[in-house]
Amino acid sequence: MNYPPVSDDLSRPNSCPFCAIAHVYPTYPPTEPPHPSSASINPEKTNPEAFIVLSTTFLIAFLDIMPLSRGHLLLCPRRHRQKLTDISPAEASEMGRYQRLLSKALCRATGVEDWNIVQNNGAAAAQVVDHAHFHLIPRPEIREQGRRADSFTMFGRGQREDLDEEEAMELAEEVRLALAEVMVEEGSMDTPKWKL
Repeated sequence: MNYPPVSDDLSRPNSCPFCAIAHVYPTYPPTEPPHPSSASINPEKTNPEAFIVLSTTFLIAFLDIMPLSRGHLLLCPRRHRQKLTDISPAEASEMGRYQRLLSKALCRATGVEDWNIVQNNGAAAAQVVDHAHFHLIPRPEIREQGRRADSFTMFGRGQREDLDEEEAMELAEEVRLALAEVMVEEGSMDTPKWKL
């Protein structure tokens, strides 16, 4: 499949960090992720750095820079869409498809079998970045580790830490490879031909 280059027509406001990420990272076939040293996924293309795990015609996914847990990633449309209700039917279909595929890949890459998928719409609903996105948040079993006083809160709340850049490079590669494996195993290699 031939993937088009990133379009300049993304309707991106200059102040949107997710639009900046979508603008500088080209698409690639998810079943054939670029080599970790490829300039196409170099995290330093943006500030703060972006660790890309998926880059398709409609969507981009990357590690959260302030993760709630190891592997916390964000999935968003390339075009600037403020809320879920602003996403096109084609984008919504792809978001649903890749939420499931990325969930499987994330479980495989992190070894964590429980996770949250969270999506906030508007400031009153705790949306911080004004660009629609889903959080995929692995939830390791902390009680087994003897951390009975600690707890994860539902819906994306909890203690956040800065993303470790070296670990992020490795983890992003693990997720990209796991996603490719999942898609090949499931025969999900072709991206449907949608219209925005």
